[in-house]
Amino acid sequence: MKKLISLLAVVPCLVFAEVKYSGNAGVEQRYFLQEALYPQQERSNISAYFSPEVFTSFNNGSDSILFKGYFRIDQQDSERTHGDIREFKWTHSGEEWEVQAGIGKVFWGQVESLHLVDVINQTDAIEAVDGEDKLGQPMVSFSLFKDWGNTTIFALPYFRERTFSGVDGRFRGPIPVDTDNPIFESEDKEQNLDWAARWQRSIGDWEVGLSYFDGTSREPTFVVAPNVDGDISVRPLYPQMQQVGIDVLALLGGWIVKFEGVQRNVFEQDNSVLINGVPVTFEQQDYFAAVAGFEYSFVGLFDSVYDINLLMEYQYDDRKELATSVAQNDLMVGTRFVLNDVDGTEILMGVVQDLDYSNVRSGFIEASSRLNDHWKWRVDAWFFSSDEPMEPSHLIRRDDFAQFSLEYYF
Repeated sequence: MKKLISLLAVVPCLVFAEVKYSGNAGVEQRYFLQEALYPQQERSNISAYFSPEVFTSFNNGSDSILFKGYFRIDQQDSERTHGDIREFKWTHSGEEWEVQAGIGKVFWGQVESLHLVDVINQTDAIEAVDGEDKLGQPMVSFSLFKDWGNTTIFALPYFRERTFSGVDGRFRGPIPVDTDNPIFESEDKEQNLDWAARWQRSIGDWEVGLSYFDGTSREPTFVVAPNVDGDISVRPLYPQMQQVGIDVLALLGGWIVKFEGVQRNVFEQDNSVLINGVPVTFEQQDYFAAVAGFEYSFVGLFDSVYDINLLMEYQYDDRKELATSVAQNDLMVGTRFVLNDVDGTEILMGVVQDLDYSNVRSGFIEASSRLNDHWKWRVDAWFFSSDEPMEPSHLIRRDDFAQFSLEYYF
């Protein structure tokens, strides 16, 4: 009865609150520059997405509700046709504190090429090859805002599995990942209670963040074993992980210095897992990884309105050849062009070179501009070169592509 009375007390506030609707939708045409490695894959693909947003506030602005949805339909890959609630959360704010509950998105990090400390949300890997898109994460958080810094504690009661391309999709290995049969180290599987905390403070020209995470790793490893039909299956394995992270950004004149570093303690397995009667032994190791670099700005180049930024970042992972990512000893060099026009035109391009193998590298181009108040175009392109079978990028060596997007904002 008390809960009903409390709910009835809130309803009038919601009824008379102003509701704001916004969002965007778009069509994407993607073309792959090389023939596919596998016969199910096509060179051309078109898809469309819709991302609505609803926001309302009440209780004199102390409370708010935010919803962000996402749905994509893809011409080729049935796994890429999917929907997700990116955010659906309630926020209550006090003078020096804030509480949030629901499904949310949280970003930690400072560098351009690789976000090591960003571990709250799972990667929506079927959306884009750069790993920037994230799935919504069920969470409850409490934030405290003080002169000595901002501190947030997160409780994460449910785990989201990573998405992967299907048999008709690109950016995959010879055997698609069996997302229907994941393996978890935790006995609670998806319902393992993860938690995290982050402290952040601006000190003069410096921004410093310290973070901690304890729970199911968002980055899976893989177990290869026969399935019930006797065929070989690739199953994602999600171990438990503890991570201590630091991220730093410094504004020093025309220089922006960036750093992210993590120490991950991924629990080792001292037993064998039986998969369809076949013992599969796997090991994990503790490791340190970091990304460090700078961005230098040439403002008003040659007395023009254009700005050019030069970027350089070094990626390190002490697992070396055992690293699950391509960023174990790599150097990224890039350029950002900002035209400072009314359409907000920007162009970012760069190359990531593996320092262990001279023939392993990737390149990217990102460009966008507004056509008017509602329409925007975007061009994205990625290029891969890898002749080393031990490198993860070898699996996508023929997946060079260019993509044109036309987006509508409302």
